[in-house]
Amino acid sequence: MNEDSAGGGPSVPGSQWYDADAGPLVRPYAMTGGRTRPGPSNVRFDLIALVVVDDDPPGPAEESLLGPEHRSLLALCRAETQSVAELSADADLPVGVVRVLLGDLLESGFVRVSRPVPPAQLPDERILREVIDGLRAL
Repeated sequence: MNEDSAGGGPSVPGSQWYDADAGPLVRPYAMTGGRTRPGPSNVRFDLIALVVVDDDPPGPAEESLLGPEHRSLLALCRAETQSVAELSADADLPVGVVRVLLGDLLESGFVRVSRPVPPAQLPDERILREVIDGLRAL
């Protein structure tokens, strides 16, 4: 067996694209085509934004044109409504990559995004602290 000079492991044809411990090595920018912003509209996905599959998504022909990461996110969204943070964790992808891929899916009509509640509509922090203190006192 030959030893790989970079990693000290066995040299296997084509092994520069695969690590036995880590699996396939694909850089995040390769999954997004080098993009760091989600689509031309520059939509911003909060970590707690909820993503669902659109009621009338494009057909299977259009879906077959998507990359494997796009299809993986769609499959996760079909199973249940998930936040951007949950999708990132479940797909084992960086949040930045998930945001770019979700931008593609949103612009293509595959998903819908529910924005989180604006801070002005949330209960006052003082009230929440009083509730927490009351629960602790029980």
